[in-house]
Amino acid sequence: MNQHLKIVLYLVLVFNIFSLNSFASEKSLWIQSTTSTRDSGLYGFILPIFEKKFNIKTYVVAVGTGQALQNAKNCDGDVLIVHSKELELKFINDGYGTKRNNLMHNDFVIIGPSRNPAEISFNDDISITFNKIANTKSIFVSRGDNSGTHLAEMNIWNIAKFDPVPFSGEWYLNTGQGMGPTLNIAISMNAYSLTDRSTWLRYNNKLNHVVLYDDDIHLFNQYGIVTINKNHCDNLNHESAQIFTDWILSKEGQELIGSFKVNGRQLFKPNHE
Repeated sequence: MNQHLKIVLYLVLVFNIFSLNSFASEKSLWIQSTTSTRDSGLYGFILPIFEKKFNIKTYVVAVGTGQALQNAKNCDGDVLIVHSKELELKFINDGYGTKRNNLMHNDFVIIGPSRNPAEISFNDDISITFNKIANTKSIFVSRGDNSGTHLAEMNIWNIAKFDPVPFSGEWYLNTGQGMGPTLNIAISMNAYSLTDRSTWLRYNNKLNHVVLYDDDIHLFNQYGIVTINKNHCDNLNHESAQIFTDWILSKEGQELIGSFKVNGRQLFKPNHE
């Protein structure tokens, strides 16, 4: 091997070692998250404050709750923010996570065209509302993606003692997509849909669609933050994850969540005010 080639190889080795050390020393945080917290604009509001305070670069992977949990099982995120308490607790019980805290909450609403062909009413209970949609074969657009919103919807169908799945492709339609695209489809088809209120308040393409049902105990929407088990995922940035978890549950973090508004409307209520 000639001297020139030795020098080149040495410089490449030094550069790679320097790059790896720089990457390893970089403070970063990857959040596996449900989509509504991103689509509402909450992360755009609070994360720059966190990054400036702690000098930790933060990234968000926003998918449905089911996919976020699977990604976290695969060690593809440092911390988890989703909204399906039953699945979150199972995640911990199965050894993937160590602790879950209530973070914030809002609610789901049923939206539909203002002409309201199913004639649902704010005075109905939730089971009557969903049965009216089914009995009139009014088009209902579901996310169908195992997200927290989809799981909440299926729970309501169970309460209504009606299975919409056999009617898939008829009046009951699954998008397999996030809330934004699902709302686009529902509105373009003059259909009903279930959405979290924060996404609806942020959504601009409402046309003639309005909230037709809300304020029901079964529409309560609780978000949780879950820490990942070090014994399962030893490659993650657990230090940054703990700093973020402590901060967002602190008085400062909770007050920031409570102060986040769109058009003067509060989107999330912190659990630890």
